[in-house]
Amino acid sequence: MLIFRTDQYPLPLPAGHRFPAEKYALLADAVARLAPARLDVAPAATHSELMLAHAANYVMALFDGSIDASSMREIGLPWSTALVERSARSVGATIAAARSALQYGAGVNLAGGTHHAGHAKGSGFCVFNDVAVAIRLLQREGRVRRAAVIDLDVHQGNGTAELFQGDGSVFTLSLHGEKNFPFRRTPSTLDVGVADNTRDDAYLQLLDNALHTLAANFQPDLVFYLAGADPYAGDRLGRLALSKAGLLARDCRVFDLCEQRQWPLALVMAGGYAVPISDTVDIHLQTVRELLSRHHPKGG
Repeated sequence: MLIFRTDQYPLPLPAGHRFPAEKYALLADAVARLAPARLDVAPAATHSELMLAHAANYVMALFDGSIDASSMREIGLPWSTALVERSARSVGATIAAARSALQYGAGVNLAGGTHHAGHAKGSGFCVFNDVAVAIRLLQREGRVRRAAVIDLDVHQGNGTAELFQGDGSVFTLSLHGEKNFPFRRTPSTLDVGVADNTRDDAYLQLLDNALHTLAANFQPDLVFYLAGADPYAGDRLGRLALSKAGLLARDCRVFDLCEQRQWPLALVMAGGYAVPISDTVDIHLQTVRELLSRHHPKGG
């Protein structure tokens, strides 16, 4: 199982910006102590790879800096060449994690899960949709025919839903806060809205039902799991009330299903906005540690 990092590529943000960019380096450093031999630097997705999911004029406007200010406001991050490079690396990391999954059973991107980016625009801190690009590339190569996206970020995966709307080869599952962002949504294959302040047991019951529906109706060649840390009770943007133990139980349900069905699994981190940031890092790290223990019990 290989694990890919992007944190060496800076994400320059103004002081006080609410996006917690530092979580990626903190997480990568923790994973480096846990399993140094598994960790590698992410390659960058190419223009042509990005255009498998995104409009060519959107991709090129980002790379040449001609993208308009209103588009960047919707993304919520200031444009820079470093932002575009970092975003392309994050997509490349998910592609690499997917290739690891097909070869070894699992792979990890310590970033990614940028599920609000649609065909011709970004949104909600998401520039490119890494999972969508990876699926389209692997389908084009003939390496997978059918893919499933299990999106357990607290926000609905509207960009992913848009990109695969009407495509029976991809099953999109989104379990998210019912009253949270985004407020205009494209329907996923299966959407499950969760009430504010939902705790572990009720959430896990909803997840069990959703995973049963997926398994009963679809047989993917590859699964992408967006393991957002933001359903956590201490998350600034989450509005749910899961504990760290509840989030680990969530992860185990996804991992158990993939093991039982022998579905290769590509893990990406998605969101997390807790204060202190160490809580977000702890949640992401326990997800990676659990998956690593199942594939490489001796670590490193």
